[in-house]
Parts: sequence; structure tokens; C-alpha cells
Amino acid sequence: MAEAEIGVIGLGVMGANLALNIADNGYHVAVYNRTASRTQEFAAGAGALADRVTACATLEEFVGAIRPPRPVIIMVKAGEPVDQQIAALRPLLQANDIIIDAGNANFRDTMRRFTDLEGSGLTFIGMGVSGGEEGARHGPSIMVGGAEAAWKRVEPVLTAISAKFEGEACAAWLGENGAGHFVKTIHNGIEYADMQMIAEVYGVMRDHLNMDAASIAAVFSAWSSGPLDSYLIDITADVLRVDDAATGRPIVDIIVDAAGQKGTGRWSVIESQMMGVPATAIEAAVAARSLSAMRGQRAAAQALFGLPEPNGNGQRDRQVVLDDLEKALLAGKVAAYAQGFAVMAAASQEFDWHLPMATIARIWRAGCIIRSRFLDEIATAFSQNPDVANLALTPVFAQMLKDTDASLRRVVAEAAMNGLPVPALASALGYFDTYRRQRGTANLIQAQRDFFGAHGFARLDAEGEHHGPWGG
Repeated sequence: MAEAEIGVIGLGVMGANLALNIADNGYHVAVYNRTASRTQEFAAGAGALADRVTACATLEEFVGAIRPPRPVIIMVKAGEPVDQQIAALRPLLQANDIIIDAGNANFRDTMRRFTDLEGSGLTFIGMGVSGGEEGARHGPSIMVGGAEAAWKRVEPVLTAISAKFEGEACAAWLGENGAGHFVKTIHNGIEYADMQMIAEVYGVMRDHLNMDAASIAAVFSAWSSGPLDSYLIDITADVLRVDDAATGRPIVDIIVDAAGQKGTGRWSVIESQMMGVPATAIEAAVAARSLSAMRGQRAAAQALFGLPEPNGNGQRDRQVVLDDLEKALLAGKVAAYAQGFAVMAAASQEFDWHLPMATIARIWRAGCIIRSRFLDEIATAFSQNPDVANLALTPVFAQMLKDTDASLRRVVAEAAMNGLPVPALASALGYFDTYRRQRGTANLIQAQRDFFGAHGFARLDAEGEHHGPWGG
């Protein structure tokens, strides 16, 4: 007899914790994993929640264990494995059953899957889930894309398992087809930028101010009580305090400096470029991760070129530099979010999603990796200025940028003079300097384009397209 109200396929870290979260919130969940031993291990470890879990050995048994119309969450590796799982499920499901892809899917794959399922009687949801292992188990941020009617059917369980911010569920329907997965992609792009800027500031403290890990941890801990208050700042302080059991050294000092990435950051950059919306801080962060992986080349380059001689090290009081670093990090954070939300606004228009920007900020306030006090201010800014072209133009964030501008300049300049790489912070500065300058330098580029390709240009003093007298 079918007892489960929902099913989860894929019992890796995220899938297993999401299934336990569902059971913990009072729902009966059916689970299935391609490797049967993993399903058995999960069931055996469910503990007090075991009576709300039905572990299934086959897909047929899994589908039969869920009461129709069936919501089925897929938590497998993005890409071809998702298509394979959908293909295996389709013959077993019935009309009005819902397939929910909760992995880090490329939103274009999600849109294709919507098209593929049209006319089949099945409903598809692309659902972004943020929060990592802890979020999946105790409350993630959930970004849903698909038919609104499908969202309404699964809304009770998704809001129940989501994170809560002051009692408000961090789960929402954001738009049709690929909207949820697109928003999750941009979320991850912002996450890349945020993490990179934190790492750059850490590098200035370590390599310029000669601070040890414990001292840097104390700085980040102090910053968590101010405008930078966020999950990423908190865990940065935490990881810097931990010593390695084998060596007794701070564990961060023995971790290889090569950052991994799973694709969502690159996707956010690709989509921003395709839409013609600059996301330079995110681009710099993705490039920095790629450069970090080139350890052999970096070692060879240092052997060949050496490092720049310090310039001005110690000339400024340490606390003055730290104060500048705090403000510079805040300025960079504004840049990353402004760019991310601008990309989402462009996608919303292109795909007719009507993305609710204030709602997106609200559901990121808890559960997700980029949760911070900052997001409450963004939600308010978009609620008060729903049609604003750029977050930087809202009163609160405009003032924030004015207050941090000088510090960002000093940090980028001092880093450059001392050979310290701060690509994301420098990109943020370049972005704002370009964005706020009414008369830029693209007039010369247009002249060049017309010279070699007769592409034409607009004039300040006349309408229409014009060409220069280059031949004469």
C-alpha cells in the first residue's frame, strides 16, 4: 500500500539529508538509490525517523510506495544522469505526477526538459537548493521554477523543510521553467565572488600585514558584528582558528591553494556575457579559481620572475589598514550583488519570468551559503525600488558605496604596489568607476571599429548612423 507523500531519488550527501529533513517535518518519504547498499545504509541510519521512511530496492517499488499524484525529487549528478533518471521514471509514472530536479542543473537543460515532457501528462519542476549538507538537513533556501500550479501542490512540504528567517519560509516560486535553476546559478556566482574577495582580504592580512591565522580569525570575528555579518564571514573565522592534529599548525596553512569548482560559477559568467550584462567581480572570481589550479605554472612563474618588492609595507598603521579592508570588502560585496541582480533582471526580461527580486533576496536570508544581514537591506531596497536598473542606484546602497569608495581605492592601490593579487576587488573598483562615469572612452573604440570595419557610430550632435572621413 502506498504510504509515502513524496519520494527522493539519490542518497548522496544532499539527497540523504533532504530526505531526513522531509521525514523530520512529519512527511512520509520513499527513498531509492541506484546502489542498493546505499539505500540500506540510509534506512539503517534513519534512527527515530525510520517509521517515516520507506526504503525501496527498485524504481518500480519506489514509485508504488508514493501516493499519487506523486512528487518525486531527483538528487543526482547534474547533466546526463538526470536525463537518464527521467527516462527510467517516465514509463512508471502517471499523469499529474511531478518530477522535481533539485540538483545544480544548468537552467538551459531544465528548459529543455520542460519541453521534452510537454504532452506527457507529467509535470516538471527545476528547483535550486542552497545550504550545503547542513542546509539540506535542517533547512535550505529553495528556489522553484516551473508551473505555478505545480508549485502550489508541493508548497506545503517545501516551505516546511526550508530555512526560516524570523518565521518566514526561505522558499518561493520564482517563475516558469528554468527560473529556479537560473536564480540558483547566479546565487552561486555571487557566492564565488564573495568567497574570492574574502580570500583576497585574508591574503592582504597574511602577506602584507604579516598576521597569523589566529589574528586574522579575530579580525573576521569582529567584522561579523558589523555590516559584513554573514555566514561566510563566520565560517572564515572558524576555519582560521582550527589547528591540524598531525602538525599542530593552523590547518589553513597546510591546505593546498587550489580551489575546486563544479560549473555553476562558470555558467553565471557565460550567461552574463550572453545577455551583455557585466558581472566582472564574478568573472574575476571564476578566473581566480582557474588560476589557483595552475600550481605548477605558478611555481615556474615565481621562479622566473620572483615577487615584487614590498612598497610601503608597514608605513600605515595596521588598524587603519584593517578598517580599510573591512570597508573595501563591503564595497566589493555590493558590486557582486549589484551585478548578480542585474543579470537576473536581464534574464527575467529575456525569458519572460518576472523574477521577484525582493523575494529572491528574502529567501536568501537564511539557509543558503550567502546568507547575511546584507540581504535584508537588499530585500528592502527592491521592495521600495522594484524597477531600479541597478542595486547601486538605490539610496541605501548608493550611500554605502560613497562611504566605502576611498577604502576600496586604497586597498586596491596598496595591493597593486605590493604585488598582492586582488582581482575581484580590483574588478569591483573598475566596474564602479566605469558605471559612474557619464563620458567614457568607448568613443575611441567606435572610431576604431568604423575605421577597420565601417561599423558606423552615433554622434553627440546629430541623429542616425555616421561614418568617419578615415580615407581622406
